[in-house]
Amino acid sequence: MNTQFLTQTMLFRTGDKEYRAASAVEIVRRLEQDAAGYLRPPGQLREFLRWSLAGWSDSLPTRELDLSDHLGDETLALSYLCLCAEYGLGELLDVPRR
Repeated sequence: MNTQFLTQTMLFRTGDKEYRAASAVEIVRRLEQDAAGYLRPPGQLREFLRWSLAGWSDSLPTRELDLSDHLGDETLALSYLCLCAEYGLGELLDVPRR
């Protein structure tokens, strides 16, 4: 397999802002820093995801709002970014192969 074209970073675009990082967790952390109305200091990833998803509770199925304790942070962060992309809140462009 030719790996020359595989990216080592992930790119998520929302509005006029781009977030590039090595992992979904890093991108979500940057989204957390930029989130208008989120007044808590950076803490648990799940706290920010719960806060963010609560704003979508009227338009998302309940199953999409579940933050299972069985999933790791990277899986949750990537799922969150995919959900944002699916509902038109951003674009997930480059995803490294793992």
